[in-house]
Amino acid sequence: MTTQTSSRPRGRVRHVGRVFTDLTITNRRDVIRLEDRLIQPADVRHITLHDVLVDTGASTLSLPKSMIAELGLTPSREVQVQTAEGIVTTMLYDDAWLTVLGRSSAFECVELSDEAVPLLGVMPLETLGLELDLQQELLRARPETGRDTHLSV
Repeated sequence: MTTQTSSRPRGRVRHVGRVFTDLTITNRRDVIRLEDRLIQPADVRHITLHDVLVDTGASTLSLPKSMIAELGLTPSREVQVQTAEGIVTTMLYDDAWLTVLGRSSAFECVELSDEAVPLLGVMPLETLGLELDLQQELLRARPETGRDTHLSV
């Protein structure tokens, strides 16, 4: 008796979706200087990125070094981070004012090599009340009011 193997998966076929989003990052220190009337609106450094990968394996916002330089973010400290290739030492930066789906807050930013792509990690998602819909492959804002609010104390 011969046994044939099928290349078809058994049971439920799982589709792992990838979610991308648009976001804007602004130098928070520039915003404060603008509020204090020390600089003009045109002097506020910011970048808008399209189709940024939302990566639940990443902890925070991660940007290539050249983007961090363009934004003029302030270095905070040297840190070790876990990557797919192991532990690496890199810089952590302060005052990245992140806006996604109309919600904004200040976050730390991990420096990536210039060959890497920007990543949006879980801490900004949680703070901004954003959730992944892997079925629809999109990012959605959770309610800020009512019983289903993402805010809790």
